[in-house]
Amino acid sequence: MMKTTQIGTSAFVGSQIALGIMRADSHPVSEIAKLLQFAVDRGINFFDNADIYGGGKCEEIFGAALREAGIARDKVIVQTKVGIRNDEENHRYDFSKAHLIAAVDASLKRLDMDYADIVLVHRPDPLMDAAEVGDAFNTLRAAGKVREFGVSNFNPLQVELVQQAYGAPLVANQLQLGLMHTGMIDRGIHVNMTDPASVSHDGGIYEYSQLHHMTIQAWSPYQAGFFEGVFLDNPKYPEVNAKLQEMADKYHTSKSAIAAAWILRLPVSTQVIAGTMNQAHLQETIDGADIDLAAQDWYDLYYSAGHDLP
Repeated sequence: MMKTTQIGTSAFVGSQIALGIMRADSHPVSEIAKLLQFAVDRGINFFDNADIYGGGKCEEIFGAALREAGIARDKVIVQTKVGIRNDEENHRYDFSKAHLIAAVDASLKRLDMDYADIVLVHRPDPLMDAAEVGDAFNTLRAAGKVREFGVSNFNPLQVELVQQAYGAPLVANQLQLGLMHTGMIDRGIHVNMTDPASVSHDGGIYEYSQLHHMTIQAWSPYQAGFFEGVFLDNPKYPEVNAKLQEMADKYHTSKSAIAAAWILRLPVSTQVIAGTMNQAHLQETIDGADIDLAAQDWYDLYYSAGHDLP
């Protein structure tokens, strides 16, 4: 049975493996409908979208596929993200009240839904007026269009700014996290050191998320950094792949499942966002939710990815 986690302090209980819809625009609705049914049959009840994915087409395909699959709206948690403008005239972040409300309305129209369960603001806008963001959130919630809100790629102070203006807990922060992208963990291990791993690039968001009961949603869990591509079966990373295979053999599973299990072993409410549109690949990530890695195995994988302890 799929393991679940409470999403922040909300009433939502989401599957630890969530399905991201970023790549849906290159597939027909019928294929995505089969994928959604496959996911739901295996306990996934959480689906992550964004208004910029496929220029909005991914939301359209997801909404149509959900209906084609006959999956009841109230049986799934639908999340989308807004706040990035990327069209012919604009390439920027926009957290103005007018844009956030208009963006949510446009997403709901594409999804063909009356409400979104969760909406995240996608990346921090340095021109953000937190009061406007809070006002937009409260307006959308009062109108019944959004039930809960969160952020993506925010540091603790940015979270605090929005949360103070909104007046209610933000439930999730979507952050890049995986075996080869561990900065938020490294700096906590290297406290009081002067080596590169001791540098805080995110203001302590890992510990903040635990203290404030925010769910961390791990995006690109199999990526090495931002531009280096997937590390799984990548000859550039022989050590981590050898250790992943060793652990896959030990736990009778796949390397993808072990890499997902490594994230889910963290003592914080966590979801792994699977971005694949392939059923077999999705199953491998789903399998990761069933694995309870031993502490030494977690550390051995950490070492194999090039990390160390002081």
